[in-house]
Amino acid sequence: MIAYVTVGADDIEQAKRFYSALLPALGYSMTQGSEGLSFALPVPQGEAPVHPDFYVKPTFNGQPASAGNGTMVAFEAADQAQVRHLHAAALAAGGSDEGQPGFRASYGPRFYVSYLRDPQGNKIALFSSNPNDPGRDD
Repeated sequence: MIAYVTVGADDIEQAKRFYSALLPALGYSMTQGSEGLSFALPVPQGEAPVHPDFYVKPTFNGQPASAGNGTMVAFEAADQAQVRHLHAAALAAGGSDEGQPGFRASYGPRFYVSYLRDPQGNKIALFSSNPNDPGRDD
């Protein structure tokens, strides 16, 4: 079980604008402290978390943050419409496009995905496999 994912950021306020444009719509709440941003999904009292928390922090060694080559964090959206909406919101909040929302030939017929880079260059995917949405072959 993955407990948390952390990405580095040199400009926390810029990262806050970007991630606040998409993660609250996916159910994450944000707290900001001296160590950066923490995004978490609600956990009912008495239950253990089932999804990882997501942290955006300055680097621990004080060196500039950099995106990992081959590293990507994927967030599941409710449906295709939310993928499109959040992709646009993330671009408006300072992200860059790495792949417009849509189906990809190399994935299953219901996997609808978009790809972005946050302002620091970290790769982010937004996807939905909602069976109530049309599939690639419908």
